[in-house]
Amino acid sequence: MIKKFQVTRDFHDARFDKWFKRNVLDIPQGLIEKIIRKNQVKVNNKKTKSSYRIQENDIVEVFNIEKLEESKKKIITQYIPSISEKAKYDDFIIEDNDNFVVINKPSGIPVQSGTKSFKNIIDTLRKTKYFENAKPFIVHRLDKDTSGILIVAKNREYAQLFTSLFRLRKIHKTYLAIVYGEIPKGTKILEDELILYENDKKIIQKALSYLKLLKTNSQYSLLELRPITGRKHQLRKQLYNLGNPIIGDDKYFFKNRGVYIKSKYLMLHAYEIKFMINDVKYNFSAPLNENFSEFLNKKNLNIF
Repeated sequence: MIKKFQVTRDFHDARFDKWFKRNVLDIPQGLIEKIIRKNQVKVNNKKTKSSYRIQENDIVEVFNIEKLEESKKKIITQYIPSISEKAKYDDFIIEDNDNFVVINKPSGIPVQSGTKSFKNIIDTLRKTKYFENAKPFIVHRLDKDTSGILIVAKNREYAQLFTSLFRLRKIHKTYLAIVYGEIPKGTKILEDELILYENDKKIIQKALSYLKLLKTNSQYSLLELRPITGRKHQLRKQLYNLGNPIIGDDKYFFKNRGVYIKSKYLMLHAYEIKFMINDVKYNFSAPLNENFSEFLNKKNLNIF
């Protein structure tokens, strides 16, 4: 069976895979890629790509949609939070308005579900009072173990707006990190060429961040970091390259040094975010979590 869909104005210039999940079936990305490879979906009678930007009035044809619907029944696509989990988010909310929320993301929970983590921020927010009449849109991400400020849009218009602001570098983020050792004197800028692999393809990305030393005790240092580019694991990789990996980072650290302590928590916190919309300035900050504050106090690094 072939089912046809016409793209509406509201989704003009959206990525095809995102449109598909919202208008056809909310299925995993891997399954979308599979049906594209097998020519089970076409746009304007032509083969498409998941990254294709759909246009208003495009005609999308989906073949054997009944089999996809059966597949979806076998897949649990959303995490269902408990009542107590939903109640906790009252403590995490920094800002709540008609267009977006700003939360102080806890460490240890991913922004969205993945192969290793089902529990996630977006599915939990979806079931809270803050999204009773809206859908959560991801506009940027924090790593699972990074805490701090996270913006979630409530409508497509603001999702696109935030995405544009991030792309144009009009949103300014400040992080706090506790790292091993003393930072080399005079270090204020981190410039790297970071390597990323997509399947077997090697990709080199330029990364730029500003660094400010807030306090040190020779064993550990408290840093303020302002990333200019937005690469995956950017700050974690750059500090590792500098020779000062972040406390609690179990991916970017030196295995052959005995001075490294074990920490269950990544000491990286998205502390502040600034941006402007319609000539209105927004400035939000997220209080440090208990584990971050405790480490600062124990190591005599606290300046707050």
